[in-house]
Amino acid sequence: MLQSLSQLRGPSPDSLRYVHVSLILGSPEIKKVDVEKGKKVFIQKCSQCHTVEKDGKHKTGPNLWGFFGHRIGQAAGFSYSDANKNKGVVWSENTLKEYLENPKKYIAGTKMIFAGLQKQNERADLIAYLKKKATS
Repeated sequence: MLQSLSQLRGPSPDSLRYVHVSLILGSPEIKKVDVEKGKKVFIQKCSQCHTVEKDGKHKTGPNLWGFFGHRIGQAAGFSYSDANKNKGVVWSENTLKEYLENPKKYIAGTKMIFAGLQKQNERADLIAYLKKKATS
């Protein structure tokens, strides 16, 4: 028996803000990640160089719309370093998790000057935001 109309309609938009860290970071700990916190991380640390909107313009870094599931260094119209073009890895939650921790270590020779996100929860929140924003 339904206890409320929300059960009939399905999950509320607010309940979709959170995903488990274990799904994104492969961690055995179950913590919630927050898409809204990920948006704040993106605005503070990524938006100077990147956009995420469909048909968004490249800045210093490429537009990130639709990058999940595609090879690193392949956004049309952006001039990548040879290191990025030749990496041969497909963007996924796992590759992004490793990359965001230390971009220069993950892709030696990248032009990206970002030092990385050391806090696991910040990376998880950002990945959740990018997964939602860059694919919807």
